[in-house]
Amino acid sequence: MDSYRIRPGSRVDLSHLDPEDTGTFHGPKLQADAVVDGKSQELEVLQELLYAEHKHKLLIVLQGMDTSGKDGTIRRVFQHVNPLGVRVACFKAPSLEEQSFDYLWRIHSQVPSRGEIVIFNRSHYEDVCIARVRELVPRRVWEQRYAQITDFERMLHEEGTTILKFFLHISRDEQKKRLEARRDDPDKRWKFTRADVEERKLWPSYIEAYQ
Repeated sequence: MDSYRIRPGSRVDLSHLDPEDTGTFHGPKLQADAVVDGKSQELEVLQELLYAEHKHKLLIVLQGMDTSGKDGTIRRVFQHVNPLGVRVACFKAPSLEEQSFDYLWRIHSQVPSRGEIVIFNRSHYEDVCIARVRELVPRRVWEQRYAQITDFERMLHEEGTTILKFFLHISRDEQKKRLEARRDDPDKRWKFTRADVEERKLWPSYIEAYQ
């Protein structure tokens, strides 16, 4: 896993990271599926111990461009886990109530309690990505949020939360294929919106923000 881990303080250039990299899996997808099934069952056992001990907290943060596979990752990896101790928090555009507070207010209210696993489908990083790209706040505002987020995560860590952060990396061509598949499949067409096409035009800016 070291080849995929971003070291603190290091520079990231996503153009040097192959989105089609499959690691040690070079055969049929079934080979990887079998490993995921096994690990998911291991996760089921560990999650029950985590819940029973009621001591530790686990926060998993998933970020990525539209169609990068956040929903599918959650379904696939956590398919065997008891829903009693796992919760998914999905962060879309803030409501009017949420806009009345600081940007981390709605995030903090969703962090895991003792014995719980919480998965963030998008997260507080939206406030230094989409807010930056879409110019929803001035530059001086989103720039200072980097330090604020670091302090926030440090506080969670010091309070006993283990934080695992994943960026699901796909290429622009792959996103196009997935959007077209959504558009052409009647069962998935509800996921396809004009906004998806508009967001694609900002791809370079989003990549820069993620880096």
